[in-house]
Amino acid sequence: MVKHVILWQLKEEFTEEQKKEIRQGVKEGLEGLTGKIPGLLETHVQTEMLPTSTADIMLESTFSDFEALKNYRNHPEHVKVADTKVRPFTRTRSCLDFEI
Repeated sequence: MVKHVILWQLKEEFTEEQKKEIRQGVKEGLEGLTGKIPGLLETHVQTEMLPTSTADIMLESTFSDFEALKNYRNHPEHVKVADTKVRPFTRTRSCLDFEI
């Protein structure tokens, strides 16, 4: 199995209320992909963080294997969520993928 972990920072131009709405949209969109994409076994989006955090959102997904992770990247359902719920609102992205 493979873990896929992403950390994002939201753009600074948004108010705290807007950021809260954006985080909720990211959570609903990405967690809603489980069951729609082959090999995507589990998805969790963390939107509540302690004040010591330097990221605004964390995605942790589990895939059956590395091929499933590679196919996820270009899957139309994932691209739709990324293009409408994530990319327009984020300024930085860090990724760590590893086998478990």
